[in-house]
Amino acid sequence: MRKHNADETCGIAAAAVVMGDWWNVLILREIARGHVRFDALAAEIGLSRNVLTERLGRLVAHGVLRRSLYQRRPVRYEYVLTDAGLALLPLLVAMQDWGDRWMLGDGGLTATADTDSAEHTRVHALTGTRLPEDLELPGTQGTDLPVVPPDAAATVLFTYPGTGIDWDERIPGVAGCTLENRLFRDAWPDFRRAGVDVRGISTQLPHEQAEFARAEQIPYPLLSDAHHHLGAALRLPTFRGAGRLRHKRLILVVDAERTVRHALFPVDDIPHAVGQGLRLAEDCARAAWGRGW
Repeated sequence: MRKHNADETCGIAAAAVVMGDWWNVLILREIARGHVRFDALAAEIGLSRNVLTERLGRLVAHGVLRRSLYQRRPVRYEYVLTDAGLALLPLLVAMQDWGDRWMLGDGGLTATADTDSAEHTRVHALTGTRLPEDLELPGTQGTDLPVVPPDAAATVLFTYPGTGIDWDERIPGVAGCTLENRLFRDAWPDFRRAGVDVRGISTQLPHEQAEFARAEQIPYPLLSDAHHHLGAALRLPTFRGAGRLRHKRLILVVDAERTVRHALFPVDDIPHAVGQGLRLAEDCARAAWGRGW
């Protein structure tokens, strides 16, 4: 296709070289989800080996992926996102958000979801899937923390839109973030007695989360997914509010092997969902202890 001369200085045109190809987008989606080896990529996408090899070569040449050797005989590589590739994750999440709202939904702005929605199906399909091993997010203390701590018999991950924000109450499901954190805070001793860890996750910046954690004396880590690493890895549902893509409210119970055992979404009754999350996590932790974990 013939390019206009102005394309040479157009960032949109430059990005379209990478993101304008259907297979490139799906390959990046799967690598963000932790499918970094050739056979896993081919199985997830259903792409022929020749075409996959060619597309991976292009993405490496564009500086979006790099190859990392994990086996010498025969030679095998993992495909890892470079800094340029990681910088594409917010674009992938924005594409998903647009598709969920305008192509798979009715165009309405909502912080929740119907039980017959694509988002509902996608979240509940997380049950039985394993989170990427090296997934870390910035915490309120200025260091990156693992999304799933290695020493917990079970972990509860809850995502929420954000605290300290003057929300437009016309957005369904947006209110209740402070209440939810307070309920998890009050139940924290019960979680710890069961060997369960808790992580609260939003797309707010770490210093915003730290200010809230100090004011509310939050005992568990709050993690920032401002760069959408977790959102892209799990294809979490989002909405655009207060000038940023925000996570919709959900709860995941993850076992000691980083496998999602339970997904609660949508979360409409927050007190009930927190209590249910505790009960499910206690059962998950007991199962881990029973296996001699």
